[in-house]
Amino acid sequence: MNIEAYISSGILEAYASGLLNAAEREEVERMLVLYPILQEELAKIEETQIWFLQQVAIQPDESVKNAILDQTKRSIQAKSTIKSAQPYFWAVAASISIALISSLLSVYFYFKWQGSEKSLAKLIAQNQQLAQDYTIVNQKIDQLENDLSVLYNPNTERIILTGTPNAPDAQASVFWNKEKEEIYLQLQNLQAIAQDQQFQLWAIIDGQPVDAGVFDFSKDALLKMKPLPGNISTFAITIEPRGGKPSPTLETMQAAGNTAKS
Repeated sequence: MNIEAYISSGILEAYASGLLNAAEREEVERMLVLYPILQEELAKIEETQIWFLQQVAIQPDESVKNAILDQTKRSIQAKSTIKSAQPYFWAVAASISIALISSLLSVYFYFKWQGSEKSLAKLIAQNQQLAQDYTIVNQKIDQLENDLSVLYNPNTERIILTGTPNAPDAQASVFWNKEKEEIYLQLQNLQAIAQDQQFQLWAIIDGQPVDAGVFDFSKDALLKMKPLPGNISTFAITIEPRGGKPSPTLETMQAAGNTAKS
């Protein structure tokens, strides 16, 4: 028999990997008994498999470690009882080795797959966050562009509202475009109020206060108020119950200012 050709055929690698059927395994085990050199070659193949396993090693769970140690002890005990059948021992040891390697490789690739799943989930979350941030930035840019168009429109009049005796430090500005009937409010300083209250802007038109909308204090951007037609002479801010009132509570007036038309 040509031993070199038998070794080169890959039959021992297939045997070590558990890829042979029962008849093929029996034939290999018979050859191992007849030719000790094949036992040496099989040992080298198993060492290579162990080396590969070490390259992809992961830290197994404690229960997995204990199971491997128990299996190893049983293998050593089995070896001591079958010294008289050395080739058969190699076959049994190889089977145990392949089973352990297959199990550990399965665990390794399982955790690899889980790691990939987590990485993908993290990447998706990061992309979603970037998309949200991009949307927020775009909204702020749109808001800024709108504010600038209001502030620098030559048809927009700025009315400064100064504090009243009720609130000496109050300050705000109204930007009024009479042609477009647009009113924007910019807040500088207003006192803190209760949760069930809101500020309300009023426009004095032909001597009568007209509701221009309710709002909460914010310095983030211009507040767009209700559009109002007509000749407005004064703007004023009062404190009202949340949701506003049809007529102002003059005792709570915070700030007021006259237009250039008054």
